[in-house]
Amino acid sequence: MLDYRFLPQMLLAQEVVQVHLRINGLLALLAGILILAIPRLLNYIMAIYLIVIAIIDLFGLRA
Repeated sequence: MLDYRFLPQMLLAQEVVQVHLRINGLLALLAGILILAIPRLLNYIMAIYLIVIAIIDLFGLRA
C-alpha cells in the first residue's frame, strides 16, 4: 500500500534518466541504411557523410 505522506519525498528522490545520442553515430546509421537500400547512391552518401562529419569535428558541434 502506498503511503501518501511520503509521496513528495519519493517524487524528489527519483532519478532523471538521460539518453545521449551522438550525431556521428546517427549519421553513420542513416548512411548505412541508405547504402543498403539504394546502393547506386554510395558515392554521394559517403561524400555527404564525410563532409558533415568534418564540419561537426571542425566546429565542435557534438551533441
